Amino acid sequence: RSSARALLRFLGFVFWATAAAQAFGGVLVILLFKNYRFLFQESYLSLPGWLAIAAALILLPTGLLAVSISIKSSRNQQGTFMYLLLLLLCLETSSAVLARVYSIRTASQLESAMGYLVYQNSGSRSQDPGSRAVDEMQRKLQCCGVHNYTDWLKARAACWHLTACVPESCCKEKYSHCRGHLSHLEELSQEGCLKKLEDQFWFVMLYVFWCCIVLSILELLAGVSNGILMRHQPFQDLRFL
Repeated sequence: RSSARALLRFLGFVFWATAAAQAFGGVLVILLFKNYRFLFQESYLSLPGWLAIAAALILLPTGLLAVSISIKSSRNQQGTFMYLLLLLLCLETSSAVLARVYSIRTASQLESAMGYLVYQNSGSRSQDPGSRAVDEMQRKLQCCGVHNYTDWLKARAACWHLTACVPESCCKEKYSHCRGHLSHLEELSQEGCLKKLEDQFWFVMLYVFWCCIVLSILELLAGVSNGILMRHQPFQDLRFL
């Protein structure tokens, strides 16, 4: 029993610490899909992030109960603790599965969505919403085109009459006088946006996935520790379960 109490107390403090990491991952997922929502039609892709935040909020009272039970056992607290652990396991499992599935799904959608945007906005003015979204993405990621800057050349069939064959958002930040002219390639970001964006999505989803897996294991350990302490309670006192 003493080992179970010590482990439960330790896990209680760990739950408080990991709640912040879980919430951080959830916020990253939500912000990532919000910033690049013009690339996706589905609004539910940020669901793993919301589930992670919900789990982080539930982890706070769960950690408090774990510490409290390790100091003084109470059958009401122990029963509530088990219910919270079950709810957390459902949330963590759902978030982990969705993060894994959506990371694969978004990877297959990104290339076609970005290629379509480049083609559609190859001759658009900067005031158009689609063109502004592409420019914002290229400036933020310091990239140009889908795979590289030549994607703009392929999309612009009438490139010969344009002063600049690539958008000015392809220019590197340190070249304030850059106008996107191909005669000064050293002033342009030649790396494509697809690889950079894929790396961001993969990192965020992988972060949430492993957070959920690790927390699920810790929650199972907490459940076993609490179960060891509950064995010493008479069966009739646990009828509320």
